[in-house]
Amino acid sequence: MSARDLRVLIVVASKHGATAEIGTALARALADSDVGRAARLEAVSLPVEQRPDPAPYDAVVLGSAVYVGRWLEPARQYAVAHVAELRGRPVWLFSSGPIGEPPFPADEPHDVGTLMQLTGARGHRLFPGRLEKNRLSFGERAMVTAMRAPVGDFRDWDAVRAWGDEIAAEVVRLTTAPAAAT
Repeated sequence: MSARDLRVLIVVASKHGATAEIGTALARALADSDVGRAARLEAVSLPVEQRPDPAPYDAVVLGSAVYVGRWLEPARQYAVAHVAELRGRPVWLFSSGPIGEPPFPADEPHDVGTLMQLTGARGHRLFPGRLEKNRLSFGERAMVTAMRAPVGDFRDWDAVRAWGDEIAAEVVRLTTAPAAAT
């Protein structure tokens, strides 16, 4: 398909590890998809704290845990710091945070629309998250107890894999399409 392997960077802001695990599963789904294997697509998931350079990658997925309806600040800062590089390649966004069945809250995070415009993202997915009291600080445990928040792992791994398949197909299509005649 291509003279070189396709590379996708997944950058994740995670507070207690659940969103980072989604990023890792998404990277695996991209590379292991039929299209990804055929195109020799490589995907890596890195924490936003490492400030990975998106320039050497063909596409980027930026994800964040959501707290109080907003992305984590390091993810928002990463988007702003790398806006030129992000706008120069296909970008997708994902959020992780709703809990329960059905997931609550079902609304998109407040800042997603702005981040999509800023980065030129092709899409956004909202994935249910995980709430385990033993991973929370004392203050966080008090808040979720007062709110009677449901405890458990509500992540939908099939949805993550399916989205990985979609992104892999789109990255291959966009990067291997013949240049339009001028």
